Amino acid sequence: MDTEETRAEIARRRLAQLVASFDEHVPPPAHGAPVAEPTTPPAVPVPAAPLHRRVTRLHVRVVVAVVVGAAVVLAWSVLSGRPQADPAGVGDAPAVSEATEGPVETGEIVVDVAGLVQRPGIVALPAGSRVHEAIEAAGGLAGVVDTSGLNLARKLVDGEQVLVGVAPVAPAGSGSTPGGATNLNTATADELDELPGVGPVTAQSIIDWRTENGSFTSVDDLLEVRGIGEATLADLRDLVTV
Repeated sequence: MDTEETRAEIARRRLAQLVASFDEHVPPPAHGAPVAEPTTPPAVPVPAAPLHRRVTRLHVRVVVAVVVGAAVVLAWSVLSGRPQADPAGVGDAPAVSEATEGPVETGEIVVDVAGLVQRPGIVALPAGSRVHEAIEAAGGLAGVVDTSGLNLARKLVDGEQVLVGVAPVAPAGSGSTPGGATNLNTATADELDELPGVGPVTAQSIIDWRTENGSFTSVDDLLEVRGIGEATLADLRDLVTV
């Protein structure tokens, strides 16, 4: 129960104080005072006492009660309009929004871990995972592996391949092979142009021959290309493949 006085208790206390104060200023009627009996009846009728003398103590109390009651009602209406104190002392504090570091990634990604790991293959990881987590999911490194060229803290993306300790394989359609030779059947005009003794015109002739005949089956087929002779073929033999 709250120790503070309620509004009703304050009003009742003030009413009691007002009544007590009024009682102190109204003299009580004299009791037992001797009354002299007239020896001779009055010759004329005695006029009635003034109205204010006929007001009894009960009438005074009624008037005081009415006045105090009106004061209590007025005080109650004033107090009821005042804001109540917050018992917790905090009031209606505004909600504090939590700071976020950024969008939270949800879901799952699938990556291919290849190379020098214990269990190469497909692994599923939570979205936002890093390269080192993909390696751990594949069983860890297989022996002593140089990972200096691999960013282990990089975020993974769905569908990518992580190569550990091995060089990437040239994509299909590239004119270069893992051994460094240029494939005559897949090389582009720019790649052929970089070969010794082959300029833009000869490179285009090689592509035209490839288009007309399907593909080269041997390096010696270059002799059928316009602009290539035995000397050029000798220079290209170790640099090209089919």
